Amino acid sequence: MTTDQTMGQDICRADAVTLAQDIRRKRVSPTEVIEAVLDRMDRLDPTLHAFCTPAPDQARAAARRVENAVMSGEDVGVLAGVPVGIKDLVCTKGLRTTSGSRIYADFIPDEDDVVVERLKHADAIVLGKTNVPEFGYSGVGHNMLFPATRNPWDTSRTSGGSSAGSGAAVAAGMGPFAIGSDGGGSIRIPSSFCGLVGIKASMGRVPLYPGTKDERYPGVSSWESLEHIGPMSRTVADGALMLSVIAGPDDRDRFSLPGPDFDWSDVLQGDLRGRRVAYSSDWGYAAVDPAVRRIVGDAVRVFADDLGCIVEEVTPGWPHPYEAFWAIVANETDLTGLRRELDRIGEENMTPHVVDFLRRPWTAEEFTDALMVRKAVNNTMWRLMRQYDLLLTPTLAVPPFEIGIQGPTVIDGREVEPFEWLHFTYPLNFTGQPAASVPAGWTEDGLPVGLQIIGRHLDDPAVLRAAAAFEAAAPWKDKWPGIVTDTGL
Repeated sequence: MTTDQTMGQDICRADAVTLAQDIRRKRVSPTEVIEAVLDRMDRLDPTLHAFCTPAPDQARAAARRVENAVMSGEDVGVLAGVPVGIKDLVCTKGLRTTSGSRIYADFIPDEDDVVVERLKHADAIVLGKTNVPEFGYSGVGHNMLFPATRNPWDTSRTSGGSSAGSGAAVAAGMGPFAIGSDGGGSIRIPSSFCGLVGIKASMGRVPLYPGTKDERYPGVSSWESLEHIGPMSRTVADGALMLSVIAGPDDRDRFSLPGPDFDWSDVLQGDLRGRRVAYSSDWGYAAVDPAVRRIVGDAVRVFADDLGCIVEEVTPGWPHPYEAFWAIVANETDLTGLRRELDRIGEENMTPHVVDFLRRPWTAEEFTDALMVRKAVNNTMWRLMRQYDLLLTPTLAVPPFEIGIQGPTVIDGREVEPFEWLHFTYPLNFTGQPAASVPAGWTEDGLPVGLQIIGRHLDDPAVLRAAAAFEAAAPWKDKWPGIVTDTGL
């Protein structure tokens, strides 16, 4: 291996915190970083299809600008020269944003999403747009515009979704972190399937605009009371670093919260000794793969045996919210606009399950019943969380499954609907609580399994501290998929 290849490998395996420090100290230049990552994209992305719209020319130009600023001693942002992927549901000015739909196949926004504005202001370098299912209405990564995103740990399997490309990119070292969005688990799902840290901060911590907020865009303007934007990374510290940049109030998002009274990185410090921790292996109703139960159960024991927590198994007892979730999604979708677009382009040009969703004759009673279920889930949750500091669950009911399907129809011998492997994630979009997925471990055939860490209302510090403590007790940073190690990358 040449010296340049060795340096490129070191860059692509570095975390964002380290890269940011090394760039500011002039140990490595932004152009060297971007060239190393673009080279890895050239090598791996023809197999993984993580980036649907790569932007190498824009990335190189931004890297040269940041490098000139660093070398001339100008003030630069905290992410100066650090590469980042942006999910294709998140608007990027001058860079195609398709939302995985033929409706938006040629759409080039004239404004950045708030989080993209903030990342650029911090001098991060946008690598391009990462692949998604159509409008994010799925937990996997295939659509009718681009090849399906594949999992770096096993390319015959899905990387999860809807932040499919972001998960695959970060897991393969094509950037240390990426932007994901989460309306029912879409940060945490691919983080679980790809062996990453995915953080859904409390509702309102990270503002959203124009996604979910702008009535001009059918499909993109939806899921307003459910959606979160956040980081997907290889380490907890990198997730906290990104949150320090993208979180904070903005008048374009009526749900955005005032700035926090804590520092996102400082809260990673401290132990968990004596914390009361609840654990639910199945919510009382979910079918769960035996390997997931075993791996997550072992991870939960780390909280008791190594971290000094008081762990108790619980069953929350709320009404099964599966149908209510989809009704709330429908209630927040521009059904009129999307049905009009569906008529225009034809059903053969839209993903079949999205067509079925739009054609369904939703009723007012379904919408109001769903709101009642949401209130019941929320009230059950706050009563539970008054007794505990944290709640642990599997992130997903299954390990990564084969590409091309929406989900398994049998889990642990039980027949299930294709989306029922998502039971652990979407209730936290009902409640808006902070939640993170971290790697719990790997199956015997080398597939990642996630542990979900849930905090009380607005208690993001507890989630990040717990994730950092678990990472220290059961580290995963140096574990890479075979597509990286077997190719010498």
